[in-house]
Amino acid sequence: MTPTRMADAARGVAEATGLEFDVIEREGMVEHGMGALLGVAQGSEEPPKLIVLKYHGDPDHPENNLGLVGKGITFDTGGISLKPAANMEAMKGDMAGGASVIAAMSAIGTLQPKINVTGLIAATENMPGGRAQRPGDVVTAMNGKTIEVINTDAEGRLVSADALCYARKLGITRLVDVATLTGAIVVTLGKVCTGIMGNSAALAGGIKSAGERSGERFWELPMLEDYRELIRSDVADMKNTGGRQAGSITAAMLLRELPKTPNGCTSISRELPPRPTIKGIWSRAQRVSPPARWRSWPLHWPTAVEPIISLDGIATTPRRWTHAQQ
Repeated sequence: MTPTRMADAARGVAEATGLEFDVIEREGMVEHGMGALLGVAQGSEEPPKLIVLKYHGDPDHPENNLGLVGKGITFDTGGISLKPAANMEAMKGDMAGGASVIAAMSAIGTLQPKINVTGLIAATENMPGGRAQRPGDVVTAMNGKTIEVINTDAEGRLVSADALCYARKLGITRLVDVATLTGAIVVTLGKVCTGIMGNSAALAGGIKSAGERSGERFWELPMLEDYRELIRSDVADMKNTGGRQAGSITAAMLLRELPKTPNGCTSISRELPPRPTIKGIWSRAQRVSPPARWRSWPLHWPTAVEPIISLDGIATTPRRWTHAQQ
């Protein structure tokens, strides 16, 4: 899978379900000032893509919106901070968050809930080419925040940062970011449940409740201000990793800093499946019809709640219709 092929697959889903489709190319990213995403992409010969899928389920009420942001790293070598060779072949699955968002948008287009949903997939490779970003570089995200790159293998939060900023520019106030973001969450929770972090109790609670009904188990981790110190930088607004301490939480803290909303960012983390593919994830969502109670469910969030949610990782056994229900 390459970013271009991923965009083509998303276009096919949009055509099949009546979704609005767009792709922001490298030139558009430069115009928008997406330095964090472009920094990750510059080491690869494959052009990056910011894929945008839109579903207009409640056009008369644009404030009734939800954004799904997916990490689409189609191959992750770690960049200059190169990963060990063992099991690196599985890193073609680092686009599983983006694949889940595309699958969710397919389900939403089919179910047609009364809500406006936008899916954004930041798709690129993370390669150690001659033009690759280096540890010590400082990149500027779309909203002007600067990020010191300590470890180029902490790239998922960089591409998600610009996708979240773009979502805010579109006026989206409730955001869910889905990503295979950190290995630290596997150390914390193993493969039994997913970690969820955020400062919107209402949205986090809604996701946990949906998980209970659909077989996805979540465990909330704290987002205390003390953890912000771990990503403090001497030369930028923040650094892209806080080291070994609280690795999943500090990734969520970084994402929280980017889009400015009254509420914050929730990060959900889970183990990357051994060999996930876009086809496999979609087939689970398309093989069965959703329960009748989900087809009629309005999927409406109270307009007073304006959180951002980031999902770090994909279930080892993806559940059918979970994301549509959320």
